[in-house]
Amino acid sequence: MNLIVVESPTKARTISRFLGKDFLVEATMGHIKDLPKTKLGVEIENNFKPHYLLVAKKKSAIKAIKEKASQAQEVFLATDPDREGEAIAKHVEEVLNSKLGKSRKKPKLFRVVFHEITQKAVEKAMATPREIDENLVNAQVARRVLDRLVGYKLSPLLWRKVRRGLSAGRVQSVAVRLIVEREREIEAFKPEEYWEIFCDLARIKAKADSDFRVKLVKIGQKKAQVADEKQARTIVAELKQSKYKVLSVHRKEVRKNPYPPFTTSTMTQTASRILGWSAKKTMSVAQRLYERGLITYHRTDSVNLAQSAIEMARDYISENFGPKYLPDKPRIFKTKAKVAQEAHEAIRPTKVKRNKIDDVKFRKDAEILYDLVWKRFVACQMSQAIYDETRITVEANVKVNTYELRASGQIMKFEGWRKVIPNRKNENSLVLPDVKEGEPLQLIKVVSDQKFTQPPPRYNEASLIKTLEKLGIGRPSTYAPIISTIQQRQYVEKIQGKFIPTPIGVAVNDFLVKNFPKIFDYSFTAEMENDLDKVAKGQRDWPAVIGDFWQPFAKKLTTVDKKSSRVKIAVEKLGKKCPQCVKKGLPEEDQGELVIRIGRFGKFVSCSRFPECDYSEKYVEKIGVKCPECGQGEVIIRTTKKGRGAGSRGKKFYGCSRFPN
Repeated sequence: MNLIVVESPTKARTISRFLGKDFLVEATMGHIKDLPKTKLGVEIENNFKPHYLLVAKKKSAIKAIKEKASQAQEVFLATDPDREGEAIAKHVEEVLNSKLGKSRKKPKLFRVVFHEITQKAVEKAMATPREIDENLVNAQVARRVLDRLVGYKLSPLLWRKVRRGLSAGRVQSVAVRLIVEREREIEAFKPEEYWEIFCDLARIKAKADSDFRVKLVKIGQKKAQVADEKQARTIVAELKQSKYKVLSVHRKEVRKNPYPPFTTSTMTQTASRILGWSAKKTMSVAQRLYERGLITYHRTDSVNLAQSAIEMARDYISENFGPKYLPDKPRIFKTKAKVAQEAHEAIRPTKVKRNKIDDVKFRKDAEILYDLVWKRFVACQMSQAIYDETRITVEANVKVNTYELRASGQIMKFEGWRKVIPNRKNENSLVLPDVKEGEPLQLIKVVSDQKFTQPPPRYNEASLIKTLEKLGIGRPSTYAPIISTIQQRQYVEKIQGKFIPTPIGVAVNDFLVKNFPKIFDYSFTAEMENDLDKVAKGQRDWPAVIGDFWQPFAKKLTTVDKKSSRVKIAVEKLGKKCPQCVKKGLPEEDQGELVIRIGRFGKFVSCSRFPECDYSEKYVEKIGVKCPECGQGEVIIRTTKKGRGAGSRGKKFYGCSRFPN
């Protein structure tokens, strides 16, 4: 009898289908060892030696693994193919190498790795076992120790200087900084007025459908910049008196390549943009797809595809779409990220023939994400989409000025990969008339449109992940936890899909950036990620990496604790006097105001004189509408406390203030 150890029961069930009766499969249910919760657990003076303890909740899983291992000849550690998976395998090895019992013989241990849970991949991995990669384990240890040092040493400082109960994370704090700085850009932005001017033109003595719209682009030899209504009116008046002719017609064929297959970053961005999913939900659904053997490993920053996968896609395209849709040579995508692990593959379906999803509870979300992954994979090996692009430049002549106007349009000539991923909302479908150079045109109308320059947009999940990836901050396995953590800590809140920093988030960010400018600098954080990658490759010693960080950090902690003053958290005033202060009969000038604060469990109302006055009440967000059911209560915004599926907790909904009555 042989034993295979994986992380999850779902993965265990999937693997069991491929193996014979000689194999047992057990799940660790995640990490079985971790640093202690109640103390630092790191010997700083002893090369940052960590003290891992068995996770109390995993005792039954550990017991089951030990019992099965004691009966097995060989044990295969088949945890995920990344640092976390390697660390879990190492911890299982340590547990099994400890005393199993005097009369029990220790089994042989092997590490096996596969990037997809299919019979072929599992059998190949079992036939080519290896040793545990100590470099990968060291990289995971380094990250864990580094984050523990920052969290356990910096958080108490925040308690003393900002507010009790706060915590700081090395990478999460940098994500909050991005959101705070973007909010300040928006607040400082001053909109500037500008006008866009269009002319609707038509061919003379032509059919009624020959009209088209051109946009003003030049006034004389200068770029058109219309700053106010007065200037716009002058130009409109002159355009109404102008004579129009076609100055030039440029036609060319445009070929567009397909997108590369998904990485973790692009998958979460696409799911956010198209489906409105959070990164947490996307990764949760992808995890289940992977564990059921439907897609390859979903934590990757590589766009590399196995040769067998490329051949599988090309065969499918040839059979189902025809030779026109198949390029002469396979498409090979190169990963831009310097640190990408090319041995890993991009995210793709394990079979190009569409898999059926049998799990009813899981089916809806799974089919949606699986469809995105499947389309992206198949499309990436298809022919280019071909468009006929036309640009018409029109000249408008009046006594004083010459104006240049322009229109551009594309007509799809051959859909290529767009057969699988169609344009959204008839994108690039503007059809322009077949005009000739020098041809006169007649004016139908002139349209002027007042606009204002817009501030940079607030971050949503997609744009935040894209920026983190661009800056080299975080890795595929960390994007979703980063975004979840900064919301759970109430440093930011998501409103209509956009991130806005809370007063606590602003206060913590300003304190950290002011007092620890280097540690929470974007380039420093990215360089630290690169150092951890070097540890994973065996190019750096992990205690040295931690030591380089710790020495200046420890000195700075002491200095800041002594010299920095306490930070005040901004509060939102409600314009009402505190009822407790009023009841006590305090003079009006001494009475506190009601303000909104953020506590451990969310927003609440308290007195501005806190802690002198301890008045507090529940914060209720009203929308100014009476309840349509009872007509007595107010419609308020509530938050879900629990729910099924990823991302179902903490969602906002409308309810009556008289609930449950």
